[in-house]
Amino acid sequence: MKKIGIFLILISFRLISFSQDIDYARQIVEKLASPEFKGRGYIENGDKISADYISNEFRNLGVLPINKNNYFQKFDISVNTLPGSLSVMINDTELKAGVDYLVEASCPSVHGKFRIIKTDRSQIDSEAKVVSLINKAGDSFIFIDSRDKKNEKPDSRKRIDDYLQLLKSNPELNIKGLIIYTNEKLTWESSTTQNIRPVVILNKELDISNLNSIEINVDARFIQKYETQNIVGLIKGTSSSDSTIVVLAHYDHLGKMGKDSYFPGANDNASGVAMILNLAKHYSEIKPKYTMVFIALSGEELGILGAKAFTDHPLIDLTKIKFLVNFDLAGTGEEGIRIVNGSIFKEKFDLISKINQQQNLLPKIDIRGAACNSDHCYFYEKGVPCFYIYTQGGIRAYHDIYDKYETLPFTEFVDYCKLMILFFDSI
Repeated sequence: MKKIGIFLILISFRLISFSQDIDYARQIVEKLASPEFKGRGYIENGDKISADYISNEFRNLGVLPINKNNYFQKFDISVNTLPGSLSVMINDTELKAGVDYLVEASCPSVHGKFRIIKTDRSQIDSEAKVVSLINKAGDSFIFIDSRDKKNEKPDSRKRIDDYLQLLKSNPELNIKGLIIYTNEKLTWESSTTQNIRPVVILNKELDISNLNSIEINVDARFIQKYETQNIVGLIKGTSSSDSTIVVLAHYDHLGKMGKDSYFPGANDNASGVAMILNLAKHYSEIKPKYTMVFIALSGEELGILGAKAFTDHPLIDLTKIKFLVNFDLAGTGEEGIRIVNGSIFKEKFDLISKINQQQNLLPKIDIRGAACNSDHCYFYEKGVPCFYIYTQGGIRAYHDIYDKYETLPFTEFVDYCKLMILFFDSI
């Protein structure tokens, strides 16, 4: 009876401990995904508000700044922003930003009411058709019905996409802008450039038989040199080794599209930040063998620019990194996790898989080869052994206004965090 009692106390302690971890993770994601943080972009200092918050969390957890009292590594980016008014009306029907339409992030300023010329993708599959369309359109908006895109043959799709890019960005054309009508999910991106003309992506069900006008108002500001920052700290290890283990996640997201629409980025990637802060919390209480370096990167959504800035001007010796893990999209896990570079660093992949199987933590761990699709890439190119890990399943919100705290399930977050601690402690 006495042994059973002790066992239950230990189990209860473990559950309480990990309950605190998930509470902390929820707190982090709720904060970072809130309107106060402006979508963690480059409008209204969203990135700087976020950086101050994360660095304060580092400080509170006892994570040491990488440069005396300074956690920041500053660097410059170029970025197109849409900080002002934003409205679109089709045939005098007002549309909802982020719900019915997006304007591409490279959009320039545009104000006015314009005629619409309607066509579809089959009418831009040859040079002769495109020239005819341009001559017909004049200084109007071209409305392109793209709902049948999935039925195109691959060679035809590429040709049409090439002509579409020409219509979007060729400065010699007189057309005012484009409207792409789609039945696909609205997915936004950031942009380091400003385009010559606006492009509206529209997926609201409309009667398109009698289209005649678009009224559009967009205030854009292109910033050639915007100073942003990475956030870097460490917890010293107990051994005399100068090797380090690095955990990182990008904290930036897409920011705002106009004054009223923002992209919360709960899963992408407030959840990854929550993961590295939970790891910092753990290792501030139970000191690691090797020094742990924690990096929250800016500029990922603009082309993994924060990782490039860090690896071009490293604040630690890259050759001393024993292993690095990049966390992104950490908030689901119903279908387990996927590990990029798993087949490259197979011994480490086998280790984490064995731990997962022994502890019965995540539903599965999928292996993937090399892919330059997130912050780990520039480290890998410098010879740093690394994984990029993301959760699978659950909510599909991504790069849209629906990636918010209220619907993020955190399904496997506790077991995922435990798995990573066991993995790092086994290296």
